[in-house]
Order: sequence, then structure tokens, then C-alpha cells
Amino acid sequence: MTAQPPSPSPDAVMNPVPAAPTPAWPQIDLRQLQRLTDDTGLFQHARYATPDPNHGYCIDDNARGLIAGLRHAALEGHDETVVSLHRYLMFVVYAFNQRGGEDPGGGRFRNFMGYDRRWLEDVGSEDSQGRAFWSLGETVAHAPTPNLRDLAADVYRRALPGMLELRHFRSWAFALFGVQRYLLHEPQHGISRQVLGKLASWLFEAWERHAGDDWPWWEDIVTYDNAKPPHALLLAGQTLGHADYLRAGFTTLRWLIAQQMSENLDGQPHLSVIGNDGWLPRDGTRAAFDQQPLEAYALVDACLDAARFAELDTTFDPAAENGNARDFWERQAWMCFTWFLGRNDLNEPLHDPVTGGCRDGLHADGTNRNQGAESTLAYLLSVLELRTYDAEVEGRMSDGLVSPD
Repeated sequence: MTAQPPSPSPDAVMNPVPAAPTPAWPQIDLRQLQRLTDDTGLFQHARYATPDPNHGYCIDDNARGLIAGLRHAALEGHDETVVSLHRYLMFVVYAFNQRGGEDPGGGRFRNFMGYDRRWLEDVGSEDSQGRAFWSLGETVAHAPTPNLRDLAADVYRRALPGMLELRHFRSWAFALFGVQRYLLHEPQHGISRQVLGKLASWLFEAWERHAGDDWPWWEDIVTYDNAKPPHALLLAGQTLGHADYLRAGFTTLRWLIAQQMSENLDGQPHLSVIGNDGWLPRDGTRAAFDQQPLEAYALVDACLDAARFAELDTTFDPAAENGNARDFWERQAWMCFTWFLGRNDLNEPLHDPVTGGCRDGLHADGTNRNQGAESTLAYLLSVLELRTYDAEVEGRMSDGLVSPD
């Protein structure tokens, strides 16, 4: 039986804060991202820090790479020699199967490509559909050039109807990100607003049918990329002015963090990610390992938007932070980020300062030393989202206002 981390105290669950001292403000490091990128796109996997061509490429990682590149361009300026937005967008666009008629791949994205540049399937998973679409919406909203925006918008509009064919709540969440981002650029785009409304209602109604006071979740097991569905409800609630969506998003996100809290021997709380080796079943025990970087990033990203939107939910009780809901969610974001730096169940950092990458997971016997695209992007996106938020709120985080007193 896999050893379980110690359970957090009630105070730690309600008031999780990072352990002192606060780590140095994270720097943007693109070295491993650049190492994993060739003239086709992003390699999925690495052996240690070296790209592994045996596993080729996938649209999930190239979509994430595109989003990371957009965040970097907004912060540091667009330079194709530093981060190639055109290359990552090219991969996403090329993956879109534009053949119509009776072709089952018509209007859907392919996912996996071999090192020989041959697609390994006609249609990717539902999650890959949502993630690819999300990256197009991000590009429309945040592209630094009209050429990038116009290409992304063209494929976005052709892919939009297919988002209503998705049948899984996580895929709805990814697609909601894409529609919400697109609407930042074109708020009155009628079809997008219709799709947003449908996806949001499906996501909320599925949550409402299954959620209970002690288990505010969509199904009887909590698995992967878990912060994305409640995060999508927050985005939908903010965009549509829907208090029920906001309330459900805040409630579920706070519960999700509470399920992933543990303590060091000195009583300091830290993030303990739901592990892939068994997940978190209802009325069961949370898997302690294998913890994945993608989970920590999803929590960082969700908590930062929760901080942005906290004042919009009039029923949310931020009493744990002396009435300041924004401070509460900022602290959660920072705590989740420090998982990468060693504030975790093994006190081992996953970020590798020698390569700029991130190790692929936290196992019972240590870290997985491979530094593939998903993990490296999880760390990089966390840094970029923190820095984006910090710039928006004029240095609140980097000035130490989220560190413990």
C-alpha cells in the first residue's frame, strides 16, 4: 500500500498559507521550451532534458506552447527567435481536419503526430479538441500581430460548431476557455455567445446533478486537470454575470484545494496533489503519488482568476482572510506554485534551474527526472500567469503582500 501524507489540521484547510521563508520571485526561463521545439513543433517527451523523438508530437502540448508564447509576448514583447508563435499556431491549424462530407474527421482536430510528420489518427480525444480550440481563442484575444489573429480566428470559427458535439465535462471546460477568450476580442459575436451559454449551462447542470455538500464534484472520482472545470465556471459566471456559476466555481475550487492539503512535520501546510496512481475516489483515499505538474499549474491559474473575480460573488465567505477574498486566493495561488520549488510531500523541487525545465512528476521514491513538454510548460505557464497577474495589480505579489506575516 502506498504511504499516505499526513492529513492537514482544520486550521490548515481553512487558512492554507505558504511556509516561511518565501522563495525568490520566479524568473521566466525558456531554455527547456526552446530545447523541446524543432521546426515541426514541440516534442511530447524528453529523456532527462533531451527531446525524445520516439514519441513525436501532440496538439495538447503545442496548444499549451502557443498559450505560453502569447503570455510571454504580452510581458516581454513578441520575438519569433525567442518563442515561435507561428510554429505552434501552424501545428494547431495543420491539425484541424478540414475535410467535410462523410469523413469522420471533418471539422475536428487530430492529436498525435509521429516524428516522420505523419498523423497517427484522424480525430483526437475530446480533451484535445477542447485544448486546441482554447489556444485559438487565446490567440484571437492576445495575438501580437494581425496575421496571427486572423489565422486563428478563421480556424476558430470553423471549429466552433464542433464544440457543441463534446460530451465530457472537462472538454466543455476547455472549450469554454476558448470561447470566453474569443469574446474578449469580439464581445458581440453572436454564435460564440450562444455556444458559451450552452457549454456553461451544461457544465453547471452536470455539477448540480451530482454535487453534494460533502462532494461538490461532477463524478465519483477526481482525476486530472481538476481545477479547469471550476475555473471555467468562474469565467462563465464573470462573462455572463451569473451568480450561480460563480458560487459553484468558488465552492468547488476551495473544496479541491482542501482535498490537496498536507502538512510538514513543523505543521506548515503545503500542496499535496492528487496522484495519478489511484486518483481520489468518493468515500476513498486520495492517492499520494504520482503527482503531476499539470495539476499544480491548473490550481495556480484558477486561483489567480478567483482572486480577480472574488468580489463578484456576494455569497462567498472570505472570513479566513479577515474579509479580504482577493488576499485569500492570491495566497492559494502562491502556495500551489511553491509545490514546484520543493514545498511538497517530499521536499524536493521539480523545477530544474540547470535546464530551466520541470521534472515530470513526484513519485514515492523521488522525482521523475525526465523533463517533457507538459511538465515544462506547467511550470513556465505558472510563472507567466503569476507575472501577468502581478503586473495587473501593480506588484502586489512580488512586493511580498501574499507572503506570510
